[in-house]
Amino acid sequence: MITCKVFVGGKASDERVDPADVSEVLARDDAFLWLDSMDPTDEDLAVLQKAFDLHPLTIEDVKQRHQRPKVEIFKEYAFVVLRPIELTAEDMIEKELHAFVGRKFIVTLRPSPACDMTEITSRWERQPELFSEGGGYAIYVLIDEVVDDYLSAVERFEDNVDELEDEVFAEEDEGVHGATDGHDVQQHIFQLKREVVRLRRFAMPVRQGLDLIQERPEIATGTLGPYFRDVMDHVIRVVELADNIRDLLTSLLEVRVAQAANRLNDIMKRVTSWGAVILVPTMVAGIYGMNFSFMPELGWRYGYPLALVLMFGTAAGVWWFFRRKDWL
Repeated sequence: MITCKVFVGGKASDERVDPADVSEVLARDDAFLWLDSMDPTDEDLAVLQKAFDLHPLTIEDVKQRHQRPKVEIFKEYAFVVLRPIELTAEDMIEKELHAFVGRKFIVTLRPSPACDMTEITSRWERQPELFSEGGGYAIYVLIDEVVDDYLSAVERFEDNVDELEDEVFAEEDEGVHGATDGHDVQQHIFQLKREVVRLRRFAMPVRQGLDLIQERPEIATGTLGPYFRDVMDHVIRVVELADNIRDLLTSLLEVRVAQAANRLNDIMKRVTSWGAVILVPTMVAGIYGMNFSFMPELGWRYGYPLALVLMFGTAAGVWWFFRRKDWL
């Protein structure tokens, strides 16, 4: 189903328009047309292709889900693919938005799960004077809202990295006996790194697309130039912050590996130290347990107590030595 809305003087009107007959509205100087479709069917796409003379390749792209964000410039319109996101308490839900934007119109196609257009249309009406710039203003607001959600996601990721840093270095301070479940921490690091990489993959092509839009004065007019430069600055910030977060997560993974190696070394030191403590009395007991007929002190009255004292004394001495070296 295709929904049509006509903006007159920057405000939405109650005028009803048949999607198949939009040429009259496009010919008017005071009107701007917005067509929107959620989960468009092949019939809907055929209607739009005929009404706006859309290139067959763009229609083919719309039919293919999970498109890479991009901007393609044609003679009468620009084809824009965006990947909006929605942040929930536990996850980042990725969505998809296709748009055709021309001088007097914008067409938005929203596959499920569909992104919300409420705030976008509200912003269109808050600055009606910019609607005189045509579709360039409409697509600017669309891209700006998507990028703002990217910034919100980056801020959440930064908070998550701070929490992970506290957990990782808290384990290091607590040592082996007080360590928490390191497997969960490592799993969280991998999950967060995957989300950051996914966000960067959505944002990076938007930067390239904005470069193409700004090269087209019929879309990025002189009045809209500062607005597009502003959203470009936001995209660059998202990409740079995502790179910083990815580097921090990589460093945290390296710290985790170093912590595991240190714990292994500590455990090996303790095991080796206790082995040395047991080795000396075992050697004494082994010598006096060989059952030869002629051995020194074999028939001595105090041989047995002396052997026990020697075994416990040497064991205590070795224990004290390793304790002093902080190996036990």
